[in-house]
Amino acid sequence: MKTMVTLIPGDGIGPEVAAATVRVLEAAGAELDWEPYAVGKEALAQFGDPLPPAVLDSVRRNRVALKGPVTTEVGGGFQSINVQLRQKLDLYANLRPTRSLPGIPHRFEGVDVVVVRENTEDLYSGLEHVVVPGVVESLKIITEKASTRIARFAFEYARRHGRQRVTAVHKANIMKLSDGLFLDCFRRVATGYPEIRADDRIVDNMCMQLVIRPEEWDVLLLENLYGDIVSDLCAGLVGGLGVVPGANLGSEFAVFEAVHGSAPDIAGKDLANPLALIRSAILMLYHLGKDEVALRLGAALHQVIVTDRVRTHDLGGDATTTRFTDAIVAALEAGTAAGAAPGDGGGFA
Repeated sequence: MKTMVTLIPGDGIGPEVAAATVRVLEAAGAELDWEPYAVGKEALAQFGDPLPPAVLDSVRRNRVALKGPVTTEVGGGFQSINVQLRQKLDLYANLRPTRSLPGIPHRFEGVDVVVVRENTEDLYSGLEHVVVPGVVESLKIITEKASTRIARFAFEYARRHGRQRVTAVHKANIMKLSDGLFLDCFRRVATGYPEIRADDRIVDNMCMQLVIRPEEWDVLLLENLYGDIVSDLCAGLVGGLGVVPGANLGSEFAVFEAVHGSAPDIAGKDLANPLALIRSAILMLYHLGKDEVALRLGAALHQVIVTDRVRTHDLGGDATTTRFTDAIVAALEAGTAAGAAPGDGGGFA
């Protein structure tokens, strides 16, 4: 029985990296079926809604989705599709594992940081208005419920994955009520996990620490806005947004996505790097209990990037999207034919 997954290709380079990811998943033997849906500008033109109800219905029915990048206009246009999906499906936890990968150019060795970001409130609640002309007020919403459940998610993740430390990142020295509540909830939850070290850092100091000694940090827990910024900072430590995966998780549903932009300047030119979405799909495979397929795909990525040195332009190579994808498919087919063990995923799974 194949698993049905909602597929949201996105726009810009989204359809290209989504097609590449679907190809390698099929070659890996993932046994998935797809329900594709348009969102963003294309959906707005077709249906008058950038996020049609049919998309949400599909995710609720299938409980899992794979999503490519979607353009979000700066200073205008419709509300971010990412934010809408997270809020309407209550995908309260954003998970961004970030580690140094073999064969990928990066500034630091030994980075293995997991960013856990609260995904539904804070300034991303979208509650803002004009007070008087020239004055805009944006409301930062922090609740005990959301802060407690994201803290529990971080500690449960640490426990399941053998992590030793969870660090809450905040600005409670200035925002004593909102960030203070977030920090209080973190500390209360931490008492239930005595085997895991719990500490906290002010967000500006944390940014400095990450670019000085990133190898010291383990699991970082942040509010929505801080998490958005710090997760991209962490991606920059290991090669950029084009190599890191992302997951949006809730109690019922999950959406796995590439965290980079839609790069319209290279759309349709066969230059896009599908690695981030492929690695997001690996997270999805683990979520679906398809661990062996995830490891097999990770091992193929290691073969292609490290051993065969087939890399896209952004990774210092000259491979097109098609050539990179073909190489992964060939590695998967050769590994399957030879009965090769998937090993540990070669660092990519």
